[in-house]
Amino acid sequence: MMYRRICPKCGSNDIVIVDGYSAAYGAGSNIQLGGLREPVLIDRYICVSCGYSEEWLRRNELNKLAKSKKWHR
Repeated sequence: MMYRRICPKCGSNDIVIVDGYSAAYGAGSNIQLGGLREPVLIDRYICVSCGYSEEWLRRNELNKLAKSKKWHR
């Protein structure tokens, strides 16, 4: 959905994007890393036709997550 802007469930191309954000007290669409670090923002892609949604991290956000201690396998 992020790259092709086509819903994998219903095939619609009516996709909206809700940008990740961070608000007070950890609210918003993000992953808190703790301390004074900037949170990792999570963007949501939503199909307006059927309601299917996906969450994606931007590449620069992946780098922040990879450097944190919350990253494990």
